Amino acid sequence: MSTLLKIQSSLNGSAGQSSQLADRFAQQWLASHPGGRIVMRDLAQDSVPHLTAERFQSFFVAPENRTPEQRTVAAYSDELIEEIKAADVVVFAVPMYNFSVPSTLRAYFDHIARVGVTFQYTAEGPRGLLEGKKAYVFITRGGFYPQGADTQTPYLRQFLGFIGITDVEFIHAEGLARGEDPREKSLAAARHTIAKLLPAGAAAAA
Repeated sequence: MSTLLKIQSSLNGSAGQSSQLADRFAQQWLASHPGGRIVMRDLAQDSVPHLTAERFQSFFVAPENRTPEQRTVAAYSDELIEEIKAADVVVFAVPMYNFSVPSTLRAYFDHIARVGVTFQYTAEGPRGLLEGKKAYVFITRGGFYPQGADTQTPYLRQFLGFIGITDVEFIHAEGLARGEDPREKSLAAARHTIAKLLPAGAAAAA
């Protein structure tokens, strides 16, 4: 059975534009994958704690030497990692906040980037361990950000590649705060891209 993990980070939850685009894609994916399932993680509703020195240290202490608090922290990180490991497709809904990704998404990344678990260091450099997955990233922005001003796409591509997810498709919807016409044109273009990515009625193995 194929599994799609949908991770949304909008403060508006499922009402956010990035969340709605990601949900549109997920539902279309489900229609073309009979027997598939969708797992959803809402980082606004169920936020991941930001790292502290104590939380970070929990990842490096041997399991048998962890305090009860450290075991709880490590178990929570393990749960997040097992969830993304089990997914065949990962969909991220990412609005732009203050020229970057939401801090809740960054906190999530901090808890799944674990040496020896999701990446390892080799003589040739770091190697990601979450290989064989396809990711789709839906980015929504109020303004327009040409290549040189885009701080999100390069960061997300680098981080996902670092943990082994290198097959990544980015779908942008920009100018959403520039008036009704630019907003509707941009969202319509994003929806058109979704339709091309997963044509209606397309059959895929579950």
